[in-house]
Amino acid sequence: MTEQAQLDHAVINVGYEMDKAAEIFAGLGFTLTVRGYHSLGSINHLMMFGEDYLELIGLPAESAGASPGRPDIASAPYGLNGLVFKTSDAADTAAYLAKIDMSTTAPKSFTRPVKLAEGDVDASFTTAHVTEGRFAGGRVYFCQHHTPDVVWRREWQEHANGVTAITEFVIVSEKAADEAADVARLLRTTAQSGAGGFHIPLMHAKISVLSPTAYAARYGALACPMENRPSIFGALQVQTNDLEKIRNILKSPNNKLEFEDKGARLIVREPVFNALFEFVA
Repeated sequence: MTEQAQLDHAVINVGYEMDKAAEIFAGLGFTLTVRGYHSLGSINHLMMFGEDYLELIGLPAESAGASPGRPDIASAPYGLNGLVFKTSDAADTAAYLAKIDMSTTAPKSFTRPVKLAEGDVDASFTTAHVTEGRFAGGRVYFCQHHTPDVVWRREWQEHANGVTAITEFVIVSEKAADEAADVARLLRTTAQSGAGGFHIPLMHAKISVLSPTAYAARYGALACPMENRPSIFGALQVQTNDLEKIRNILKSPNNKLEFEDKGARLIVREPVFNALFEFVA
C-alpha cells in the first residue's frame, strides 16, 4: 500500500442482469468497455476515468439457476457493494490485513482477456481481501494491477457525461464513528470528524461515513434504503468536466431516472440496480 491510500475502483453488483445494466449506464453517458470475462467466472463492464474506475460486476445470464462460480456476487444485493483500493504488493497487503485481524485469506490472482485493436491480451490482477462481512456494506479489497496499460486506455476514458474521476465514496452506518475508525485503521490513517459525519482522506478522493440521518439530509428522497442493514455503501460522488453534459442527459425526454438538480451538484438514483450518484464539477 502507498503512504496515502488510493481508490482503485468502485463496484456495482448487477447479478445476472448485465445486459440491462450496460444499457442503463450507457444511457447515463458512460463509455463502457467491451464485456470482460474473468477466469473466476464473473463478467464485467468498466467505466474508466483518470486514476480510478467504476465496475459493473455480474454473472452470465445463461448460468442463472446453476451453482455460481462467484457466490459472493450471486448472494449480494444489487447496488454499490465493492470498495477497492490500489496496492503495489498484494502479498504485503494480505500480511497487513492478517496482522490487524481483518483477513485470514491468501491473495487471489486472476485474469480476463481484453479485446484491443492490436489483438487480444490478458489483463492480470492479484487481490487481497478483507474478510467477507467485516464491513456490512459490501466487499472491501485491494487490487494489484500487473497490466495497468491494458486497463487504463485513452479510448475508454472519454464519457458523454464528462466524468473524469470518483471523488467520494459514501458509507452509511448506524455506528458511523466505529465504522469510520475501522476504515481508517484499514488504511493506516485516522478519520476526521466533519460536517454530517466522518471523512477519511485518500489520494485524489475521500471516504465519508455518515449516520442514516446525515445521509437522508444530504440526499433526501433519493437516498437508498437501508433495508434493515446496519451499514450500506450509499453513494458515489463523481466529478465531471462540465455539469451541463450530465444535466442535458438527465433533462432529455429519453431519461427515465429520478434526479434533483441542486445547481452545483446533480443527484441521480438508478432504482433497478440501487445506485446513487452525485455529479459535481
